Amino acid sequence: MRIVGRKAENMDLDEFLSRPLFAHLATASEDGPRDSPVWFGWEEGALWIIAVLDENTFHERIRQDPRCAVGIVDFDPESGLVQHVGFRGRASLEPWDLPRAKRILARYLGEDETAWDRERFVDGLDDPASVLLVRFEPEEAVVRDQSYPSPRGT
Repeated sequence: MRIVGRKAENMDLDEFLSRPLFAHLATASEDGPRDSPVWFGWEEGALWIIAVLDENTFHERIRQDPRCAVGIVDFDPESGLVQHVGFRGRASLEPWDLPRAKRILARYLGEDETAWDRERFVDGLDDPASVLLVRFEPEEAVVRDQSYPSPRGT
């Protein structure tokens, strides 16, 4: 992966991508670009995203055109933290991998699966006909730390 733009020397990309942040997956459509907020896992040099086939549509756009962009921002107005990573690359549709999907969900919901909302995050996970994984492989990344002094002086 090629890093372009103003790379933040004090920003560790792997550490940034280990945080439970929302990513915005941008895909192309006949009606113009589409943006989908998604949870992700960072493994094997790729972003992995769960697609629920009857709820999401981004997987169909990826099937038509695998070129995508992903933006991830960590912003905390209390501390003045503003860090951004923007990726350009290609996505592929991959077979269902339940252990990987559970790792993605655990980043956001915690390790205790019994505490997860069954209807939203458990039921259907064992049905590979209703879910798949998107593997987004970045070709370029823009990494920026635009943090500012905390307005509270901390």
